[in-house]
Amino acid sequence: MNRKIHWEQVYATKRFDAVSWYRDHLDTSLKMIAETGVAKDAAIIDVGGGSSTLVDDLLSAGYSDVSVLDISAEAIAVSRERLEDRSLNVKWIAADITEADLAEDRYDVWHDRAVFHFLVDAEDRRKYIALAMRSVKSGGHLIVASFAPDGPQKCSGLDVVRYSAESMLEEFGDGVRLVSSMKEMHNTPFETTQSFVYCHFLKS
Repeated sequence: MNRKIHWEQVYATKRFDAVSWYRDHLDTSLKMIAETGVAKDAAIIDVGGGSSTLVDDLLSAGYSDVSVLDISAEAIAVSRERLEDRSLNVKWIAADITEADLAEDRYDVWHDRAVFHFLVDAEDRRKYIALAMRSVKSGGHLIVASFAPDGPQKCSGLDVVRYSAESMLEEFGDGVRLVSSMKEMHNTPFETTQSFVYCHFLKS
């Protein structure tokens, strides 16, 4: 089963708030985006943000140039329905991040909570990083969260790659520098916990 079919089935058969990665609000992500200091008209892309409420909170905080990319059209439809008329203020992109076509030097902030760790194939990671480096402006920010070394080895039935801040920096290479990192214990809707690491990189 390919990635797109897998994720379309997940979002077609489960409520958006009944998946392990769901949170009412991505407070850590919002805090790290705010700490970049970008202006309210900065271009922000949320990679894998299909049904996440991050887009709601970004709009409520006054950010006006927000894009959401997700492999699942079903997940995007959930957010568009939830946002109603406010969805018209968002650019929605249904695409696999390893195959997406994004404009060069377009984004001030690249945000990804829990997509990168699903890329277990080294070539897929290379494509992801190449796209991020091409589409984020020089001096732009990349905020990437993944399972930490003590986090789950699988999610949604799929294998994952777990990262420390140091190993993620090594993966991204010399084109970025690590500004900050933090650990977070995510409480799932099923009363379990998952260990995440959040990394804030600055593109050279």
